Amino acid sequence: KGFTCGAEPSVVSSITREETEMADAGQESSDWSPRCATGQPETTHRLQHAEREHEGEEEDDKEKADLGDAFRGSLNLNCIKYKRHIGSQHLICVSLIAEGRFVCEQIAAKELNIVCHLDHNFMTCSIPTHRLFVHVRRLVSHGHKVGVVKQTETSAIKASGANRNTLFTRQLSALYTKSTLVGEDVNPVCRLGDVEEGGCDDVVSDPPDSFLLCISENWDKLKKQLTVGLVAVQPSTGDVLLDCFPDGPSRSELECRVLKINPVEILVPSDLSEQTERLLHSITNASAQADDRVRVERRDSAEFEFASAMNTVTSFYCHIQAKGSRSLSSVASLESPVISCLGPLIQYLQEFNLERVLRSESSFRRLTCESEIMTLSAGTLRNLEILNNQTDGSVKGSLLWVLDHTRTPFGRRLMRKWVSQPLTDLQSISERQDAVQEILESDSLTLNSIRSLLSRLPDLERGICSIYHKKSSTQEFYLISSSLSRLGLELQTLQPAMRSQISSGLLRSLLLDTPDQLIPAQSFLKVLNEKAAKSGNKTELFSDLSGFPVLQERMEQIQTVLREIQDHRKDIRLILKAPALEYTTVSGQEFLIEVKNSGSSIVPPEWVKISSTKAVSRYHSPFLVDRYKKLQQLREQLMLDCQREWTNFLDQFGEHYHTMKRAISHLATMDCLFSLAEVAKQGDYCRPEVCDNKHQITIRDGRHPAIDLLMGEHNQYVPNHTELQGDGRRTMIITGPNMGGKSSYIRQVALICVMAQMGSYVPASAACVGILDGIYTRMGASDNIYKGRSTFMEELTEASDIISRATKQSLVILDELGRGTSTHDGIAIAYATLEYFIKDVKALTLFVTHYPPLLFSLIFGFPVASNDWNDFNFEFITFLYQLTEGAAGRSYGLNVARLADIPDPVLLTAAHKARELEKVVDARRYAFTFNHFVKA
Repeated sequence: KGFTCGAEPSVVSSITREETEMADAGQESSDWSPRCATGQPETTHRLQHAEREHEGEEEDDKEKADLGDAFRGSLNLNCIKYKRHIGSQHLICVSLIAEGRFVCEQIAAKELNIVCHLDHNFMTCSIPTHRLFVHVRRLVSHGHKVGVVKQTETSAIKASGANRNTLFTRQLSALYTKSTLVGEDVNPVCRLGDVEEGGCDDVVSDPPDSFLLCISENWDKLKKQLTVGLVAVQPSTGDVLLDCFPDGPSRSELECRVLKINPVEILVPSDLSEQTERLLHSITNASAQADDRVRVERRDSAEFEFASAMNTVTSFYCHIQAKGSRSLSSVASLESPVISCLGPLIQYLQEFNLERVLRSESSFRRLTCESEIMTLSAGTLRNLEILNNQTDGSVKGSLLWVLDHTRTPFGRRLMRKWVSQPLTDLQSISERQDAVQEILESDSLTLNSIRSLLSRLPDLERGICSIYHKKSSTQEFYLISSSLSRLGLELQTLQPAMRSQISSGLLRSLLLDTPDQLIPAQSFLKVLNEKAAKSGNKTELFSDLSGFPVLQERMEQIQTVLREIQDHRKDIRLILKAPALEYTTVSGQEFLIEVKNSGSSIVPPEWVKISSTKAVSRYHSPFLVDRYKKLQQLREQLMLDCQREWTNFLDQFGEHYHTMKRAISHLATMDCLFSLAEVAKQGDYCRPEVCDNKHQITIRDGRHPAIDLLMGEHNQYVPNHTELQGDGRRTMIITGPNMGGKSSYIRQVALICVMAQMGSYVPASAACVGILDGIYTRMGASDNIYKGRSTFMEELTEASDIISRATKQSLVILDELGRGTSTHDGIAIAYATLEYFIKDVKALTLFVTHYPPLLFSLIFGFPVASNDWNDFNFEFITFLYQLTEGAAGRSYGLNVARLADIPDPVLLTAAHKARELEKVVDARRYAFTFNHFVKA
């Protein structure tokens, strides 16, 4: 009747006593009365359930022995064949087999911390079906791919068919991973606000973002260049990100994008390069908690080949004609590395029935566009603690933590995007600032009403996407559609006040367009019966069946049979001479004729006894047997019809998906603007002046936003001024004692620039910032074991990336460059690098150093080095990584710099500076030796 399947050797098939009893009785699992509502621990339910037997039911020992033997060894039973089929199709799938009130899965015992017990020589464990969503989420959070197999046949229809003597068939109904938690099995109520309020403490809630990232690599042998393709999709919200970019051995560009996307699952080919493997290894092991780690899915590398991927893409898009869908021509024009990602991604999502989001044209957008957003490298995101702090990796203490006062899940997702992608378009920045200023200074009750509307909303973005996938439950649909309808009506009533009281162009466009886009939700809501929708009763879901002729006809057939059964009471009353006799229902068995045992002699012999007690017996007449069987078939057929109509109903709602998504995007933007206004209410925050034609950073009394907030009332943070001019003093060298606040100061300058360009107020008394195209940082001193880099190599690799990417419009922050080596090589490289930024790149630069010689050299001028490579001979050495006795004569820091791809002009300057420092040191040593020995 039920079994557990999976590919891992530890997963064992099982059959339990109650399953064989149900198979003997010909009962469907859903007919069993709930026996787990005992208030006892879940781990004991299955054992107790197995010990219970129906009163008066006889067991056929021989048949059960045969059935048990079949499960243990025979391949003749359909369920064993099906188990093997499931296992062959989903080799890494942990399957949860739904059987009535319970779901069995042996491998889940360890992860779920539940009891595993012996049953008919097989180990098994159980959970109640109504708790399926809790345990699926737990298993998925630990990196498993979980499949749910459900029964696809019903007992009454099966009993009338040709396969009446076979076991009930089952099919894999859904698959779930970290990025694909969409569907009513995992979102039974779809209001995780209830979870946050403590209603379900054991529910694993969704992360703010649940992106599935697909990566492809293309190596050009002629150009000797690696091109990385990237497609990220969030099936729960419908967002799709595309990108294609060249990358170097350090994979810094890829790392930057992975940190911004923050995927929960990554799809890669089996032949991934060693450098990318190291990067992914460092990312997936970044969290100490198993349920926070990124899941990596490896696929056959043939799927990522361009020809194969293009065939998949062509077959997927060639027949699409729906409005708002992406055309084949637009997809074919994408870069080949992007198509090499899109093909495997389509195949992967088709396994989950979630591929529909890839057809939406409005969902596609480029991850990075250099002309629209500020570039924040991976090192910058980490070092400035933009999204997470560097202590424990949590959000607290980060810039996102400071700015995120959003009230909706979809607003929270947008705020993360805003923080990691500041704007470079002056008009867009000004529009946000104007909107924030109006919210901050306005006394309008309209804005307060709009803010209150955003409170305690369900995740509308994920909700409409679940409907778009046709995986929504009736409860979820009613919650989402009623919330959208209510928002639309209330915003509609506020429109006159909006037009008269709101002056910001951005606010007006967001609020005035939204109500019209939410109108379709009202029409769909009117069709539903609220009580049936909230209870999940699909047979009474639609209040008006005029638009559903199939359901209407089936209901009429059921009513006809019910009338025939009720009319049959007249004949029964005459036979039993009981004018007031009524049908009774016992244990779900309907239309029973109850007769006292003392008067059983008048019961016709052809009547069928259904059950009995000491006092009464219950019968069905031959007419009732026939009509009741027909009624059960019609009811089961009605359930199937209702499910089909429900799917069609969701499909119709999905036609308005793109319009609804735009409306929710407007609401998310409003939520973020309200959040920034909340930040601006803090003391000593000002509206920064952002200039497009000035290359400068001028800050008066600037403070670090996170430290300022963390210290609270005990604020001892000292404000500081910053003055950098592109045509004047564009470099600051900061020195001072340890723990003196040098790193905090340079971070605060960068964070204020990020906040200014995302449209936020900043923690300063005044600020004027020229638009920066990027912020690049090199901070800290630590090795990277996963990538195989020493501390010094890590520093130089980051410096090399900055040198290759920084421009005149950039802000460069270098903190203790060269600290990874204690020799003069570190001083020389730091000197040469800083000179390069001052003289050649001309970027605005903040440089922290503890090297006094470097400071004095820069104060007294810039010695010019020759560009003739013949002046210095680089040694080509091989690092053996072997410990031997003796002392190393040199640190070979310049050779390490060369391995890190530091440009040749910088290496040449460093080489000459190293020679100068060597001469100074040698002269001091000679003078000390002469004075110590000769004079003695």
